[in-house]
Amino acid sequence: MKKLVFLLISWAMIPGGLAAQNFESDLESKSEILKLEFITGNWEGKGWMMGQDGQKHHFDQTENITFKLDSTAILIEGYGEANGRSIHDALAVISFDKESKDFTFTSWFANGRGGQFKAAIIDDKFYWYPNENMQYVISINEKGQWHETGEIKQGDNWFQFFEMTLNRK
Repeated sequence: MKKLVFLLISWAMIPGGLAAQNFESDLESKSEILKLEFITGNWEGKGWMMGQDGQKHHFDQTENITFKLDSTAILIEGYGEANGRSIHDALAVISFDKESKDFTFTSWFANGRGGQFKAAIIDDKFYWYPNENMQYVISINEKGQWHETGEIKQGDNWFQFFEMTLNRK
């Protein structure tokens, strides 16, 4: 009995402990993140990326995408390979910033690179912007496939350098 009383007193004295946390979900963030339900699931397929040599280089890709933190964030695990070797190994989190009312796309790569980028839902498509002259656009096509393109802006024109089409596993 002494141990139980000690544990209860100790627990109550821990500042910032679980007893002090609010376990209510962030309903605004959850509502916004749930708009991205269309990209969740396990996906696999193929894609291409324009190389510095001006040629399309093809790859196989998987994306495993799940809601996390009571659906207030999305975790993306992406892996691509070509010719039996890894060419893309990334982890990303999509979250919603209640102050700015914007989505944030934060990613990390196995090579140590990564960053935090602006993102948005426009006309049922998810856009994320590595910089002001580059965009990736993810949508679900008429066949129910994940379709993603990457474009870079040169002058007033956008040029596609990336495309990927994935099927639900």
